[in-house]
Amino acid sequence: MITLFVIVVVGYAAGKLRYMGGDFDRKLSSLVINWTCPALILSSSMTGDLPDRQYILPLLGISVLTYVVLTALAWGFSRLLTKRIEHRGILSFAMVFGNVGFMGYPVVASIFGHQAVFYAAVLNVVNTFAVFTIGTMMITGGEGSDRKRFNKKVLYSTPMLSAYLSMLIVALGIDNIPGYVSQPLTMIGNITVPAALLIIGSSMSQLPLRALLGTPVVYATTLLRLAVLPLGVHFLCRGLGFDPFVTNINTVVIAMPVATYGTILCLKYGRDTTLIAELTFITTLLSMLTIPLLVILF
Repeated sequence: MITLFVIVVVGYAAGKLRYMGGDFDRKLSSLVINWTCPALILSSSMTGDLPDRQYILPLLGISVLTYVVLTALAWGFSRLLTKRIEHRGILSFAMVFGNVGFMGYPVVASIFGHQAVFYAAVLNVVNTFAVFTIGTMMITGGEGSDRKRFNKKVLYSTPMLSAYLSMLIVALGIDNIPGYVSQPLTMIGNITVPAALLIIGSSMSQLPLRALLGTPVVYATTLLRLAVLPLGVHFLCRGLGFDPFVTNINTVVIAMPVATYGTILCLKYGRDTTLIAELTFITTLLSMLTIPLLVILF
């Protein structure tokens, strides 16, 4: 995590010095999401030793359970944390959705090995679907029929297609993919980790000083996002008999800081981005401490 944090700091400095930021960050984000991240997911199933296909269904099952439980808990906690109705949906989103695409894959790879990116990608299938259905309704408050409608394009975006293809490769046991296919994918996928962390650092450099300080509500939500909810879901899944390996990867994935999609959705639907920006910054900063502590526990 120190290594990852150093790259975030470099991104922060690059943003302050104007090497990064604005249109450059948007284009690099698009490149990471649509090209390098899918390559990383695909290459995780082309390592020679295929990931274990017996984990696919348990991972999908634990992910569905996780987001049902998190959504219910977030609904209750958001009403305890604030009386401002317009903030409840943003707090709920922050508690439910972690930054899997930008931080989840790098962290899972660093803890469990490159092959484990495949397992995180399986978990992210449910996460992505939930972000653009439940998450959108949280941010908008369910206002307007057009905002309730699910965009089917999400289901065949390049990250989702790469996850489907990876699951197919593992399920069919295809282990003879030629090097001229797997090696370029691996090299392109390796761009994902540093690029994603640089973008996070650069985006932090654009925040006003007030966002760096936080509020009691922000810190309470951060505690729930990074520690209380992941631990609660972990022990629930262990109690229900899920495999420890599946449970541990799921716990790390949901212990990520607030998803950057929250800011994107607020901008798209005309919501104030101040609260979600503060939550994203504080959770990203403190996750450098909380994630290693969770790993030590399990």
